[in-house]
Amino acid sequence: MKKTVIGGLCAILLSAVSTLAHAETIRIANHGQAGIDAMKSTVEQIEKKYGVTVEVIEYPAPDKDYLTKLLTELGAGNAPDLFSIPTTAAVADMVAAGYLAPVTKEIKAWDGYANFYDVAKKLAVSPDGETYVMPFMLGIQEIYYRKDVLDKAGISTEQPKSWKDLLDRAAEIKKKTGAYGLLFPAGVSWGSGAFDEGFQHLIVGSKTPQLVDADGKLDLNGEGVKDVFNVYKQLIDNDLMPTQPLLGPEPWVVPKYQMFPAGKLAATTCGSWCYIFDWGRESKNPIPEVTKVVGTWTVPGQTSGQYVLANLAAPWAVNAKSANVELAKKALMDIGSVETQVSYAARIGNIPSSKDAAKNADFQKLTELVAIHAAAENGTFLKQASGFGTVSEGVARATEALLRKETDAAGAQKILVDYVKETLGDDAVK
Repeated sequence: MKKTVIGGLCAILLSAVSTLAHAETIRIANHGQAGIDAMKSTVEQIEKKYGVTVEVIEYPAPDKDYLTKLLTELGAGNAPDLFSIPTTAAVADMVAAGYLAPVTKEIKAWDGYANFYDVAKKLAVSPDGETYVMPFMLGIQEIYYRKDVLDKAGISTEQPKSWKDLLDRAAEIKKKTGAYGLLFPAGVSWGSGAFDEGFQHLIVGSKTPQLVDADGKLDLNGEGVKDVFNVYKQLIDNDLMPTQPLLGPEPWVVPKYQMFPAGKLAATTCGSWCYIFDWGRESKNPIPEVTKVVGTWTVPGQTSGQYVLANLAAPWAVNAKSANVELAKKALMDIGSVETQVSYAARIGNIPSSKDAAKNADFQKLTELVAIHAAAENGTFLKQASGFGTVSEGVARATEALLRKETDAAGAQKILVDYVKETLGDDAVK
């Protein structure tokens, strides 16, 4: 009897060891403590729901370093099963390289998809018509301005109706207050932000409102591109925006986290997260009563129109070479849940893509974000194409030359075009 019991226990133990040895493991790449914390409950849910172990791999925190590491691992075939992509501009290039598994069928069959804002659905569709990412969060960007500074100086806070109106307002601010009137991110140090947080705000309202034509070529020689660079040139030449901090490392720190709270910079592009993390309750240098003293303008078009920029905020994707693509796709749907969206909103300040988030009690507590969430219905976006990552880098280089006063608007456009042609080939540019 004793031998039988011991034998039975050994069999059970061996079975358990065998089960553990063959248990599925999903590897997830994330970066930044806030993002890791936002995913914690979702990771636990995935483990419990599918009986798997989730290994969270922390890559370098700055977006540029993270993307470099991710692309290196993807190229070597060592990348995790699931990962976030820090800039929408990189998605089309990653699709073209064969790094992302298509999820069109799965995401459209998923019960959460129907309640996504249309702009999120459209942003997720790649040039080939397939969807490769979970568009669970949106970056909603506008111009944020110091209402208190303008009111005190007797300067209008009405919505600027054109680029000229916006530049005139910036000049009036500088003349009457001594503060810089407007900041559009620029330069190499700002990385993809020079495009994502600056250039694209203006291009959508220019004579070249899209940078991709019908056959997928990049339209970078359009008049609108030069006109956008001319806005930068006017801001720089007339000393209406701070330039010296933009030429150093971490160029956002001085203008956004020091000058804007101090009232030395009166207006800047920014996103929904700024009310909480840049200047609000989670800021190291908060502006008292931030939602009352900091207002927002939509970005005016060149001569008319108003634009609220919408981007996918760090969308998630499945590695096409995952050891278990189907399991990774199932986990991707859990990442898209309203609960995960609200968790990210609370810790990072981006906007949930699901309309259902408005019904979530925890999201309603994020009072700074509720009105912006509703505004996502009217978001405008740039169509993506392979090569957008190169365009983003080209814009950073072109605006760097403008910051250093080494060129004019036409010269900046040439820097952009030449860089993209050198990198992607002449045929890539219209």
